[in-house]
Amino acid sequence: MSKELLIAIARNSIEQHFKTQKSVDKAFWLDKDANLALQGACFVTLTLHHELRGCIGSIVPHRSLLDDLYANAHAAAFNDPRFPPLTQDEYEQVDVEVSLLTSPKKQEYGSIEELKAFINPKHGVILKQGYAQATFLPQVWEQLPLFEDFFAHLCNKAGLSIDCLKEHPEIYLYEVEIYKE
Repeated sequence: MSKELLIAIARNSIEQHFKTQKSVDKAFWLDKDANLALQGACFVTLTLHHELRGCIGSIVPHRSLLDDLYANAHAAAFNDPRFPPLTQDEYEQVDVEVSLLTSPKKQEYGSIEELKAFINPKHGVILKQGYAQATFLPQVWEQLPLFEDFFAHLCNKAGLSIDCLKEHPEIYLYEVEIYKE
């Protein structure tokens, strides 16, 4: 699957919002790569002038990669609760990034130090405790390179205390293939 194809699909999903005809021509895309019909999970991240403008994704595969990519691109542009809907002017300037996720695997650990020794910046992390859950893509390590900062923010994102690792939440790890414009 090529970078150009994934970015084109994400852009097409967003463009459909600005057009009167809003249907997806699945056959057109599947003709280009049949693997798009396989189940897959992805995140779509939009940046405007190097600042986050939207990021929505799926952690586990639950639909075709084509459907996941279309839905997440649209949601990143128009339904990320942190931002107002993308305007057409912004769309012309926005950069699109697609991250394809591997299946998350539960990481067993006995202590925070053991977890710290295993995790590295190639890992995306899902943190779960009770009904609370949050994830950070591996790209977040660029902004939060220290283990303690990364997990304090991830705990906070899940709505937990910043030292929630003391409670021994479930940790799942995944990796991503990143496709940027």
